Amino acid sequence: MRRGNMPGILALWSAPRCRSTAFFRMMCERDDFAVLHEPFSYRAEFGRVEVDGASCHTETEVMEAIRRSAKRRPLFFKDTSDERYAHVLADPDFLARDVVSTFLIRHPAETIASYHRVNPNVERHQIGFEALFEMFCAVRDRTGRDPVVIDAEDLIRDPRAVVRAYSDLVKIPYREATLNWRPGHRREWRPSERWHQAVSASSGFHAEPRPAAVDVSTHPVLGDYLRHHLPFYEELSASRLRV
Repeated sequence: MRRGNMPGILALWSAPRCRSTAFFRMMCERDDFAVLHEPFSYRAEFGRVEVDGASCHTETEVMEAIRRSAKRRPLFFKDTSDERYAHVLADPDFLARDVVSTFLIRHPAETIASYHRVNPNVERHQIGFEALFEMFCAVRDRTGRDPVVIDAEDLIRDPRAVVRAYSDLVKIPYREATLNWRPGHRREWRPSERWHQAVSASSGFHAEPRPAAVDVSTHPVLGDYLRHHLPFYEELSASRLRV
């Protein structure tokens, strides 16, 4: 779904803890997209989510609400792959026609440590790279081309170059002013506020110092998570945007 050259619905699918909320915060600075924060993840966790005034209890209802909203104004949403979204995967029109899907990754050794810091009881599937790669493959297979993939390390190192290249590829105007924002919480983060403390305090794409993290590779549980998800990350990384 496009309006002129711009996408009517632009999505960023991300594994958890890949700095996707910072990317979302950047998109909030634009005036040409409505923004929606983790509609599928919220529905999975809380049983319902509000999308443009509609209370949605199923993935199908979320997709329909997104479509309705985008008829009035172009929409950007970001979501995380803590869970597998079976009904989204089963809807070829949503993935291949209605939405321009893009992807954000980060090395799983970093995301696992970050996830574990917030939730020490994290389960293996919640790390998200397996589900993210399945989504990537579904988009690729149904569109006939590799979706745009950006790596959080590249984004932090050179946000101007990465966001400019991303904007060119998805055919939206590059706006350098959006790379900085005013710190603060946003209303749509309230259900998951504890996950967004760093970006709430931020004013741009910066790597903040963190306390010493668990050694993921040698941890008896997290090491297994790393070995499981690393191949999916590596497949995605092979297609990442290089600037």
